Amino acid sequence: MSSISINTDLGTIRLSLRPDAAPTTASHISDLVKTGIFSDVVFYRSDFVIQTGLYSTGKSSSLPNLPMNETATGVRISNTRGTVAVAHHDVPDNGNSEFFINLGANTHLDTAYGGYCVFAQVEEDDAASFKVVDDIAAAVKSGTNVKVSSMTVA
Repeated sequence: MSSISINTDLGTIRLSLRPDAAPTTASHISDLVKTGIFSDVVFYRSDFVIQTGLYSTGKSSSLPNLPMNETATGVRISNTRGTVAVAHHDVPDNGNSEFFINLGANTHLDTAYGGYCVFAQVEEDDAASFKVVDDIAAAVKSGTNVKVSSMTVA
């Protein structure tokens, strides 16, 4: 199974991609990571999720928006603690380069605005990654955006 490492000022978050649930979305985000476009972005949102992407960076995605929302296809994964979903606006928008990590059970996101498609999850047995997620959430809540130095696909 492929994975993504998010290297931040506060440590590394290791994600397991879930192509069984969202093959197009997992491939899309992996392709974006490979371009290096996520270097020097920040986690800027922390409420019930932590969110990052190209928002307010002046960068634009080299890929078109996702052609479909895979929330109701393949294996259905609920938006629970540690799952990672692509962010989007109202239907019919399916997202592109913004994604978030759920801080808790956010099952309302499974259906809201067409659903937020889970394409990855924090590696289940990686306590260090969950600690970084929680540290980012606390830092952003206190007004400090957390820099992503790089992301890699393995």
